[in-house]
Amino acid sequence: MNKNLIELVKKSKEAAYKLSRLDTNKKNELLSSIADEIINNQEEILRANNIDVKLGKEKGLNEALIDRLLLNTERLKSMSNAIKEITQLPDPVGEITNIRIRPNGLQVGMMRIPLGVIGIIYEARPNVTSDAASLCIKSGNAVILRGGSEAFNSNMAIVNAIRKGIEKCGEDPSMVTFIPTTDREAMLEMLKLDEYIDLIIPRGGEGLIRFVAENSRIPVIKHYKGVCHLYVDKDADFNIALRLLIDGKTSRPAVCNALETMLVHKDIAEKFLPLAGETLRKKNVEIRGCDVTRKILPYAIPATEEDYYAEYLALIIAVKVVENYEEAVLHIEKYGSNHTEVIVTNNLQTSQNFIKDIDSSSVMVNASSRFADGGELGLGAEIGISTSKLHAYGPMGLEALTTKKFIVIGNGQTRHKVDLS
Repeated sequence: MNKNLIELVKKSKEAAYKLSRLDTNKKNELLSSIADEIINNQEEILRANNIDVKLGKEKGLNEALIDRLLLNTERLKSMSNAIKEITQLPDPVGEITNIRIRPNGLQVGMMRIPLGVIGIIYEARPNVTSDAASLCIKSGNAVILRGGSEAFNSNMAIVNAIRKGIEKCGEDPSMVTFIPTTDREAMLEMLKLDEYIDLIIPRGGEGLIRFVAENSRIPVIKHYKGVCHLYVDKDADFNIALRLLIDGKTSRPAVCNALETMLVHKDIAEKFLPLAGETLRKKNVEIRGCDVTRKILPYAIPATEEDYYAEYLALIIAVKVVENYEEAVLHIEKYGSNHTEVIVTNNLQTSQNFIKDIDSSSVMVNASSRFADGGELGLGAEIGISTSKLHAYGPMGLEALTTKKFIVIGNGQTRHKVDLS
């Protein structure tokens, strides 16, 4: 076992205890200082990012991945502002709920507390570094960051700025720790340190998440992929459907809440699909359609079974015409990934059925799949999206980074009669 890694993790555990005792004002002071240091150190961060982008292009990373990797002054400002927004969010730590009086007079309640030390394993998005660190600090958790090789230099520079911000407030910078290597062996060793790390959150491709889940001794929040569907019902408003289609598929095709499949009710297919097809073609989206779709849109490529399972993360969409609402739900149940599903309909009963019938972590009615995001849903910056139900489901904000403990207040009550004579 790597002694340097163990030493880093031990320091994080010690810092987590100190951090858990800080009040809200002090945590917000830390975050404000970090936000300022992101801007104060932007030249160093952008210089490091330029190295990563250059290396990424040399390695042949596609345009979408380069875009996720790229930082500029505007994106750094957005990262800083996102941290400041977290200072305005309610602090969940210390909240006491469910207070009740037992027949014996005991007061029983539950207090929200930090999880402890959270490990984040992620790939090419350097903004995850500041988002994760800030959410963990506000929720009272230390964080250990293990970024991917594509953004290694950027992540190091961002963490250096974060630690400067913490030190300026007189606190322990080990509350934010970066694993200074991309060696897979270091990650494997990290995943065995269940004595010090309380939760692992992987963010990246399906391969990374499966590797982490299969090799970790520590509980893992999983999000394998985002196969998000848009179902256009027979009672849909075509204008709304087209807007949600284009926003969901083309605004940022490489993100997990982008649309990958569109389902269209057969009663409207002949009228709606030509409109959708031409709109998608204008945006350079490749259509892979079922047999019925291809009769209406001859330029569509034949869809295979694998297409309906695919997370393209590109300007490609699978299209299927369904017989009815029930077939749409069954299709989503079979091929979906429990991420985000959208229905377009003006039928109130159908929309309510969709909300009830669909088991995904985010369900949208007449709203874009791109709203499946912590910031858009009022959580502040998110630390990830869980598609497994323990212990969080969907975008994870501050509250999802805490747990509850029982608190019991008595006046000398004992469970059994006590004789002190």
